[in-house]
Amino acid sequence: MIVVYDAPKEAVLQKDYTLRVREEGSGTWKKVPIYHVRVDMHDVKAASMAYFDFKGKVEVELSGPYYIYCVDIRPLSMEIIPDCDTKKVRFSLDKKANLSIEVNKDRGHNLHLFAGEIPGDVPAPEDENVLVVKGNPQKPGTTLGADTVRKLQEMKPSRVLYVTAGVHYVSEMIFRIPSDTTVYLEGGAIVIGSFVCERVENVTVCGHGIIYQADFARFSSVDGVRISHSKNVKIADVIFINPPHYTVEIGESENIDIFDVKSFSCEGWSDGIDVMSSKNVHVKGGFLRTSDDCVAIYGSRWDYHGDSRDILVEGITLWADVAHPLMMGTHGDHERNGDVLENIRFYDIDILEHNEYQAGYLGCMAINVGDKNVARNITYENIRVEPFLHGKLFDVQVRFNPDYNPAPGKGIQNVLFKDIYYNGEKEETSCIEGYNEEFVVEQVLFDNIVIGGKKVL
Repeated sequence: MIVVYDAPKEAVLQKDYTLRVREEGSGTWKKVPIYHVRVDMHDVKAASMAYFDFKGKVEVELSGPYYIYCVDIRPLSMEIIPDCDTKKVRFSLDKKANLSIEVNKDRGHNLHLFAGEIPGDVPAPEDENVLVVKGNPQKPGTTLGADTVRKLQEMKPSRVLYVTAGVHYVSEMIFRIPSDTTVYLEGGAIVIGSFVCERVENVTVCGHGIIYQADFARFSSVDGVRISHSKNVKIADVIFINPPHYTVEIGESENIDIFDVKSFSCEGWSDGIDVMSSKNVHVKGGFLRTSDDCVAIYGSRWDYHGDSRDILVEGITLWADVAHPLMMGTHGDHERNGDVLENIRFYDIDILEHNEYQAGYLGCMAINVGDKNVARNITYENIRVEPFLHGKLFDVQVRFNPDYNPAPGKGIQNVLFKDIYYNGEKEETSCIEGYNEEFVVEQVLFDNIVIGGKKVL
């Protein structure tokens, strides 16, 4: 079974390729829309993104006007070997996959393909406690605004805002979700705007729709979703196209789930998922191609205060066109005694790119504590790093960064790097460094570090 979501008429599409999918063997081919996404702030490029859902085994076909000399389908850990001729690529899938399909070694104009599972637990739009916002795929659509929020607040808790296929605009860019609300974006829905969960609880934003922010200026600082001083919030399955700031900002919040989120960014400070002064955060699955840190974990910053702890990031694919795939430690409460970042685990992760030339910002796996912070009990396990353009594999430092830190960090303790695989070469030398005799790095363990197929530690 295959579900393809038609693109609304106003969607910004990319025409480099034609993509089709069918049930393997005998099914009818279905054409899949391909969206335009911008990547890599160093030299912004027009890349492609497509998505569909399926069950069983399917055959995927990609074709275009260019001669195809070679094709890479990444992550390489998926072990997908395509059949190719001069203008066509075919391969099969039997499970969900978030992929980069790179024709003739071109990583800037590649196709990002998100082949997901058919949604199971979908709200019923006809139910009593569901507010349906109907879009029209053939013309520009509805507005989500204060009146929508008022209608939701008049409903019973556990209410649902069901946004159907079509283009929807958020009035004044920001939609503030009330507590006890699920926002469901139907496949084929495009919401132009941002969602904010501020001082709320029991909120979900989910579905196979798109949050589109490509027309927002860089210094608007608009996030895809901002979760602030909240608890019990879940973001699942949504695709974000070019937020000017973070894809998901999590500040002074707890019990947060970020599942199978996909995102593209091409602006300075357009991080993927940033966690500040929060606890019990679970990031699972998804694909982040960002022009700043893909995942960053900090202590106090802005209006967020306190430690960050009990965080799990797993099963995700990361592509950092700028800065770090995985970063933690920079920001904290320097005016008092700093913060503690602890009990943090990164597991089963594919890193597709790291491309940074500023000396202070290198590292696929970076712990750079400043602002009197202490980082401890940190684990990186089963991390697969593919050849990257420029950077380091590891960067573990207690440091003072004059651009961001009024004070140096205080220490890093109990760090485990286990089952780390890197199949590239000529990376910059990794670093473990304390700040002075008092503010040190201690108890770092390397277990099964494999580079170029050889165990080095």
